[in-house]
Amino acid sequence: MTIRCSRPAGLRPVFKALAVLSGAALLGAALTVQAVADDGPDHAKPPAAKQSAAKKDKAHKPANVRLAMPMMNAERGMSLFASKGCVACHAVNGVGGHDATNLDAHSMDDVMNPFDFVAKMWRMAPAMIYAQQEVYGDQILFTGEEIADIIAFVHDDEQQHKFNATMIPPKILKSMGHVHAPKPAHQKELGHKPGMPRPR
Repeated sequence: MTIRCSRPAGLRPVFKALAVLSGAALLGAALTVQAVADDGPDHAKPPAAKQSAAKKDKAHKPANVRLAMPMMNAERGMSLFASKGCVACHAVNGVGGHDATNLDAHSMDDVMNPFDFVAKMWRMAPAMIYAQQEVYGDQILFTGEEIADIIAFVHDDEQQHKFNATMIPPKILKSMGHVHAPKPAHQKELGHKPGMPRPR
């Protein structure tokens, strides 16, 4: 005697739905495993390690730095050298004070990094500010463009030969202890003549 047990017809759709859902779940798991494998070893790194790796990658990429370099004009720098009072302590072409280093272009390097010049000014800032306050009663302020122009003048031998004592404003001239006018002996002393290349 054979006993057949048949499933109720009403449960067949339920079993089919469960089978479809199980298949979808298995497919999703398989895709997730494949994605992890494609991402490589970094995918398994903890958050801190990922951040460190991201910073390292960023450090090797060129920075998107936006810099505007000012145009350097030696002629404007010559005027500023006198009007700002630099001439009170620094001499150029034999004109100016001698309380600080003379700034004759022919005595400097042929090639100059302007930022190195600013760095030297920064190192001397305390003494320069003290002198400015003693002579003018306050610190002299510059814009970036003014500094650029003065640096251009300080390193332009041809422009410096046009500099003379008549360019110094009266108020600056009055505050100076003395002004040395250009002398023939100045060029002879330094072994320099107009148009001569700078010594190497």
